[in-house]
Amino acid sequence: MTERLSEACRRAGRATQDVVLVGACKRQPLERILEAVEAGLRVLGENQVQEGEAHRAALLEAGHDHVEWHLIGPLQTNKAPRACALFDVFEAVDRVKVARRLDRVLENRRAGKRACLLEVNIGREPNKHGFLPEDTGTMLELADLRHLRIRGLMAIPPRRAGPRESRSDFAALRRLRDELGRRGLFGGREGWLSMGMSADFEAAVLEGATHVRIGSALFGPRAPR
Repeated sequence: MTERLSEACRRAGRATQDVVLVGACKRQPLERILEAVEAGLRVLGENQVQEGEAHRAALLEAGHDHVEWHLIGPLQTNKAPRACALFDVFEAVDRVKVARRLDRVLENRRAGKRACLLEVNIGREPNKHGFLPEDTGTMLELADLRHLRIRGLMAIPPRRAGPRESRSDFAALRRLRDELGRRGLFGGREGWLSMGMSADFEAAVLEGATHVRIGSALFGPRAPR
């Protein structure tokens, strides 16, 4: 996996360290996660709070307290307190209500500041979460959050025929990131781009991904439901 990522960065003319590998842990056996962490993986992404709590407890018991934890799935507002106790980065903030709830929880708990990415429904799919690309005004309103820092955008493009077809969606997200950055959403910093998964992350790296979320290509097939 690291060789594929290094090659993708080389083709894009980028340094490997400029792209964060997020291990997507959804329904992955704990032993595979432990093996990856022991091999050097430093960032783990969880889709659900409950599964993340179990994985983190197991890793802490094994002495791995250096892992950065990202929530890469949707969050129900009633689970915001548990999520704030667990995650360092929220990659899939898909609604204003969720963003403001997280901000209030962080303030009330005096839990410091956390980074988040706004999830964009880049393909305008009716069955997916996220802000629509034209919701720039709504996204910009979140610049006033005090404890939840908007650091960039995240997207899961529609299923296409292949990575080349997905590349146009990645390019569209990059352009949206650039526009929102010019308008001050990321506090003058270059916004992060979390895009690309096992089947298409090379195309995402070519279009500027700063984070790629890799599951099966890193850990192997998921466990059955």
